[in-house]
Amino acid sequence: MKHAVSGKLFSEARKYIPGGVNSPVRACRSVGCDPVFITRAKGASVFDADGNEYVDFVCSWGPMIMGHSHPDIVDAVQKAAADGTSFGAPTPSEIELAAMVVEAVPSIEKIRFVNSGTEATMSAVRLARGYTGRDVVVKFDGCYHGHADSFLVKAGSGVLTLGIPGSPGVPEDIVKKTVSIPYNNEEVLEKTLRDEDLDIACVIVEPVAGNMGCVMPQPGFLEKLRSLTEELGIVLIFDEVITGFRLSYGGAQEYYNVLPDLTCLGKIIGGGLPVGAYGGKAEIMDQIAPDGPVYQAGTLSGNPLAMAAGTAALKLLQHSTFYTELERKAERFGEGLQAIAVATGVSTQLNRVGSLMTSFFTDEKVTDFDSAMKADTDLYAAHYRHMLSRGIYLAPSQFEVAFISAAQSEEDLAKALKLTEWSFTKLL
Repeated sequence: MKHAVSGKLFSEARKYIPGGVNSPVRACRSVGCDPVFITRAKGASVFDADGNEYVDFVCSWGPMIMGHSHPDIVDAVQKAAADGTSFGAPTPSEIELAAMVVEAVPSIEKIRFVNSGTEATMSAVRLARGYTGRDVVVKFDGCYHGHADSFLVKAGSGVLTLGIPGSPGVPEDIVKKTVSIPYNNEEVLEKTLRDEDLDIACVIVEPVAGNMGCVMPQPGFLEKLRSLTEELGIVLIFDEVITGFRLSYGGAQEYYNVLPDLTCLGKIIGGGLPVGAYGGKAEIMDQIAPDGPVYQAGTLSGNPLAMAAGTAALKLLQHSTFYTELERKAERFGEGLQAIAVATGVSTQLNRVGSLMTSFFTDEKVTDFDSAMKADTDLYAAHYRHMLSRGIYLAPSQFEVAFISAAQSEEDLAKALKLTEWSFTKLL
């Protein structure tokens, strides 16, 4: 495939945009190439500025679970746009989508819409601090909760991909109020939460880590986390920006039957449009202004385009067989990847839960940040370039997740498996 037009666009972008991109991982530095510039998408495919077509396993980093440009969602956005794109005022569509989310997610009694996952997590932590009167936030190594100051301590996603240890501009006083501990380590978890000197307000966790690659909770880990936080009066926040409406209609909390106090959601509830939300127990949510003293606001929060797209998207996800069919498809694809690894002798560990998965280039099981870091990023980079050259669009980082969508056909997945085998053979 030729990428001459994308190359010219990248050169032009770097004149005006830091690194030529508006989110760091998109620069593709960790995979040793320049990014392709996407101009349109349809169904299971994205198309670049050179006219190349790719089977898409990024899915806009998760929310395109139905595939791209679904006619129901496009129609809903077009109808909403015809009536106005933003009002900065209450709308009936906010109520409709809020009611759908509250009905779907087991722990959410009330919800507040924002404009991104970062806004959602940042606001949830502020709310937890205001509700408890405490200051310290506990997170987990390699988990990423957006780029708010508190979350850049031992963070995943682009911070991990680019090898950035933290970030200049984050005050030391804020770092001192954030404690990061190993994911899936119950012993350290209990010791940390029982430390009375820490004055812990909340624990925030990806119930399935998706920003150091896909790392599932070990049996009993989420249950232990829930029981400890409940006992100690610590607010438990599930960051379900990736897993919400992805693992099941009720998210990871329904999938694992563990209910947090607060939940953060992302673009999947807006059909892929820029939106986020946080919600939870009414007793806690009622502390938000104007009902309570914890202030959070947003001019575009609950904007009519995102609300319309989200309502259309959630209606599609309510189909009785949607998640079972997606699970079967992902399971078959995962089995195919594992078989190829065995047949070719390329050491990979496939971590999969539902329709999200990561093939780590390592011969050791990946259960936390330290084991994820043992993956061979150079091998992944070569694999990424191989697959891109043959029309398969993967995440440009070993430490991200591949997503299966309802739009991917058996032929799409068979093509991806065939090219994976070709790529692995070239890696030897």
